[in-house]
Amino acid sequence: MTAKFSKIILFVFLILSQWIVAQTKVSGIVLDKSKQPIPFANVVFKKSNIGVVANEDGRFYIESPQKHSVLIISSAGYSEREIILENSVVYNLKAILNEAESLNEVVIFTGKTSKKNNPALDILRKIWERKRKNGLYQFNQYQFEKYEKVEFDMNTIDSAFMKNKIFKGMEFVFKHVDTSKVTGKTYLPIFINESLSDVFGDNRQKKVKEKLKANKTSGFEGNQQILSFIKDLYTDYSIYNNYLTFFDKSFTSPLSRTGIDVYNYVLRDSAYIDNKKCYNILFYPRRKNELTFKGDFWVNDTTFAIKKINMAVTKSANINWIKDIYIEQEFEVVNDSVFLLTKDYMMSDFALNKKEDSKGVYGKRTTLYRNHEFNKEKPLAFYKEEVNFIDNDVYKKSEEYWHENRFEKLNKDEAGVYKMLDTLQTVKKFKQMYSLVSILGSGYVEFKNFDYGPIFSSLGFNEVEGVRLRVGGRTYFGPNDPWRIQAFTAYGLKDQQFKYGFSGKWMVDKKNRLILSGGNRRDIEQIGASLTTTNDVMGRSFASSALFTTGNNGKLTNINLTTFSVEIEPVKNLIFQAGISHRTLASASPTFSLDYYTDASRTATQSEVKQSEANIQIEFMPKRKTIGYGVERDVVDNPYSRFFVNYSHGFKGVLNSDFKYDKLQLYYKQPFIIGPLGRTNITMELGKTFGTIPLGLMSVIPGNQTYFIIENTFNNLNFYEFLSDQYATFKWDHNFNGRIFSRIPFMRKLNWREIIGIRAVYGTISEENRLINASGLAYNAPENVYWEYSAGIGNIFKVFRIDFSWRGSYLNTPDANKFAIKGAFGFHF
Repeated sequence: MTAKFSKIILFVFLILSQWIVAQTKVSGIVLDKSKQPIPFANVVFKKSNIGVVANEDGRFYIESPQKHSVLIISSAGYSEREIILENSVVYNLKAILNEAESLNEVVIFTGKTSKKNNPALDILRKIWERKRKNGLYQFNQYQFEKYEKVEFDMNTIDSAFMKNKIFKGMEFVFKHVDTSKVTGKTYLPIFINESLSDVFGDNRQKKVKEKLKANKTSGFEGNQQILSFIKDLYTDYSIYNNYLTFFDKSFTSPLSRTGIDVYNYVLRDSAYIDNKKCYNILFYPRRKNELTFKGDFWVNDTTFAIKKINMAVTKSANINWIKDIYIEQEFEVVNDSVFLLTKDYMMSDFALNKKEDSKGVYGKRTTLYRNHEFNKEKPLAFYKEEVNFIDNDVYKKSEEYWHENRFEKLNKDEAGVYKMLDTLQTVKKFKQMYSLVSILGSGYVEFKNFDYGPIFSSLGFNEVEGVRLRVGGRTYFGPNDPWRIQAFTAYGLKDQQFKYGFSGKWMVDKKNRLILSGGNRRDIEQIGASLTTTNDVMGRSFASSALFTTGNNGKLTNINLTTFSVEIEPVKNLIFQAGISHRTLASASPTFSLDYYTDASRTATQSEVKQSEANIQIEFMPKRKTIGYGVERDVVDNPYSRFFVNYSHGFKGVLNSDFKYDKLQLYYKQPFIIGPLGRTNITMELGKTFGTIPLGLMSVIPGNQTYFIIENTFNNLNFYEFLSDQYATFKWDHNFNGRIFSRIPFMRKLNWREIIGIRAVYGTISEENRLINASGLAYNAPENVYWEYSAGIGNIFKVFRIDFSWRGSYLNTPDANKFAIKGAFGFHF
């Protein structure tokens, strides 16, 4: 070996050694002299801009790629302390701070910071003044390239976890365990998705369009529930907005104009970053249990544009199944005054509880931006959203393409994860675990090209059928099937009768979603469970066979329904449908009658209704997000408004149809997220039937005789208590998301959520319709306005909600239900 080669080897060794050791990791807890945690302490590496804020339990984790030997810790009302780091990696450090005793000691802030004479607030007001003049807002049009990487990881991987029998045969996956730079915990990737796209925007037209160029996935590929969950994780936000919405919750931004009321702000430091002087401001919440963040940001001293921000949701925040949310954004100076977002990192820690050692799943999103261009105007037609376009080539890009076009290269561990995930999906035990999770998520048991289910409808009960057993299934070749057939059969142990239903859908034209559908169903149903109805042949109300009900639910109807329809979506989320149907209605119970008079002298009656009908309906759902491009799509769980209009014409004489009439129905639902005050839903319905119709075709005001909350029903009404042929309803409910309870000390830790609501209906019945009634059921219409009000508590044990409902009118009606209690189970963030 030559001396020169030896020097090269030594030089390489020294570089590698420096790279290996030139990083510092510290985790620990900040305590006072009595060993009580100090919340939101400031932790920084000396002579650096790298710092974090401890959580409300005093715990912190800080990491740097460089070598640091001194850690500085400070907090409200305590003396600053410098701690010498003897090793590059220090875990479970206990830092004890002494209270500031001397008047000569500089204490920048104590507890809740003042809203007066606070330099941090002066800077914050400058940010408010300039926020619409910073970044992309400065330009009429903009465009840039975007790279996004989404990753799901199992976290808190320890030796006991790896030795669990459930992972027998899958031990190879633990070779890819890594450590989080945010929390310091170990994690194992189980899903990766990468995408490249071009983004175009027009600030004057308030239009944005994103064109996908490439997409690559490994792990759980094609699972609709996971894809839907990821799309919810993709929520767009700007830190300059007053409120940031994540997981259907509205968090107050630290840059919000209302931030002064919920945050403490401290001017911590100033420094030059990229030759620009910046101020460093620390923020942390004034109260626990509110939807707020802790962290810090750097802001330019001239433009008052954000250079960098780090923030994390506090653990006391009233949000379920999420232990941590961490956000980091970086901005670059394009010229002397333009700061543009170049990196956006978001990490969520999903877990069953918020204990420090609890295991969970990280959901991480990294977004990079580059090659910005400005003021290149596009025609308005360019921004038109495509209804159902999919370019399959973007999912087939080669490894060479990704290697050349990624904004940043995958590290060795990330590159190995792709191979590991592909191998994992061939392991039989993993397939079994994945199938179980999929069944619980979708309700269907998957077989080759066929799904059995939904399993949650397998068992029911009503007074006519007794115990009801149901089996069913659907064709399923993939999430983007252009056609689908589904069918079911059910059997009642009491009436000993079989019921059945089948339907088919075919998407003839994918571009505009031209869909033909039809089917037939013979079943027993609780008619009148909803005022605004569609001709969904497979749709059946929960009230028809609820296992637990109050009072008599024997007012059931035998229905034989056949439908055919054509629908088209010419504009995104605007759907037109035209259809025809024929139904036969007859009472399913000897204690219930649908009889009507067939002659003017009211002597002849008929007990069965045969009716042919044609209908046209329009449905508009702005801001609705969907998953998939097939004949059936999943809807992302985000709030969107819905406007629905349906016109129906009943034919007399067609296929022995009995009545001629015209019916008009309107439905409107509008959700509102009102910042920190929670979420409101307003629903209104209008309807009128022109012509003479019997009981079976009347608009029944939907009651609720189950013990469960059913949307768009009235909790204190019984089935068929009110009828109408014209009606107007108003429903309002509001969820405060724990805003009130968080201010009550002894209730704060429960994380309960307050819900209030009011429901009202007005309706009438024409004299002609009253005259043909031979059912024996008294026709009562809410002519004096029926209304009820409710108050409830949600998030009990994270999954249960209970509502208390009081009747506000018609209190003296026989058998009036003046007070009702309803419940609901659900998984909500």
